Amino acid sequence: MNTTRRTFLRRSLQAALGGAGVSALGQLGLLNAAMAAGSGTIFPDYKALVCVFLHGGNDSFNTIVPRDAAHYGVYAASRGALAVPQNQLIALDPLADGLPGDSAQYGLHPQMQDLATLFGDGHAGILANVGTLIHPITQQQYQQGTVPVPAQLFSHEDQANLWQTSRPDDGNASGWGGRIADLMHSGNPNQAQSMLVSLEGQALFQRGDVVNQYVIGSYGVEQIGYLDDWGNEAGVAAFNALLQDGSQTHVFERSYARAMNSAVANYQAIGAALNAAGDVTTAFPNSRLGRQLHMVARLIKARNQLNLRRQIFFVSLGGFDTHGSQSDVHPGLLGDLSQSLKAFYDATAELTLANQVTTFTASDFGRTVSINGDGTDHGWGGHHLIVGGAVRGRRFYGRMPSLAQNGNSDDAGYGQLIPTVSVDQYAATLARWFGLAETGIDDILPNLGHFAGRDLGFLTAT
Repeated sequence: MNTTRRTFLRRSLQAALGGAGVSALGQLGLLNAAMAAGSGTIFPDYKALVCVFLHGGNDSFNTIVPRDAAHYGVYAASRGALAVPQNQLIALDPLADGLPGDSAQYGLHPQMQDLATLFGDGHAGILANVGTLIHPITQQQYQQGTVPVPAQLFSHEDQANLWQTSRPDDGNASGWGGRIADLMHSGNPNQAQSMLVSLEGQALFQRGDVVNQYVIGSYGVEQIGYLDDWGNEAGVAAFNALLQDGSQTHVFERSYARAMNSAVANYQAIGAALNAAGDVTTAFPNSRLGRQLHMVARLIKARNQLNLRRQIFFVSLGGFDTHGSQSDVHPGLLGDLSQSLKAFYDATAELTLANQVTTFTASDFGRTVSINGDGTDHGWGGHHLIVGGAVRGRRFYGRMPSLAQNGNSDDAGYGQLIPTVSVDQYAATLARWFGLAETGIDDILPNLGHFAGRDLGFLTAT
């Protein structure tokens, strides 16, 4: 099915349903038939994608820092009091075919020793200067307005949404994780259980048109309390009667009943699967991110009980909007990120699934190279981390930008670096490894054709 017809069907059905959204009304048979790819073909292997969203806009220029004298001098001149001391940086030693491309040597923030270990062992890669783009763009084109850019650049909400949807043309777009699931869920033996799991409540990244995301807490499933309200048996009975199939006369009542029955079935199935599979032995940090990734590891361990071959997870870490007190706040966040990513990788290795699970970071935007005293402001491009056994690690991908304050052709104007890799290219590389066909990649990322590279090469071909 071509993109135009697929889009027409999706939007027509959404309009017919009064804007309620296809996902809200369950897996409608017509849309499922129109959009699902590979119907009847069950995946022979297991794979998982794990998105770690860094809310607020991570300062990746203090995460990955030039450490040779010449490039560090440029960085330090731009960063002033916020510059990470040169002698504290953890040296990175990339392979000859994975050098950063600007003749610089780089190091990680001193709180990221665990990530440095992953990089050195070949299980982590660095993707340089990624951001929301519609077309490739130069400084001159940006300043003259001759090439379109996403609306509301440098806005938290808008840019976080664009990172998660990669659809600057559609304010009501589903997430690209959800769109991947829409096209691939029929390859799971158990299609009653969602392949989309969020540890952060309803996540835009996980919003699909066909597949509903399942939300779970860091400590496990949460039962619907009033179903067991033994002090109000009459109320429980009345509520259960509302959920009986076929008893509702209105489409929204039937939809609500289906959603609630699905939620009950899901938490019962997931709770039983987690209990049957047991815990992993790998120790995780007792932080919010550590607990989320621990639960993801448990769900992956329970994959056979759930009878799932493809899963997409969404977890998050907040606090990166460091306009002030950055030197006090940012190191702890990076330490938590580093330790949690390492623990999660170790858990996948414990499960002998390291090659089948890929974890990647995303964020609202990068931050400015320039500083505002004791913090940084909203930027555009930024560096990101990819971790897993299938990662072609110990390498940099993309082009590292100049960090100079003056005369910098990578600067949009106020220290906000212009991305040289698009979110679409990032997403396409992940989706291809996950098993999505090229036609499906074009469907979920309609702006991908504007960019020269469809595969950034940071994952091994399978």
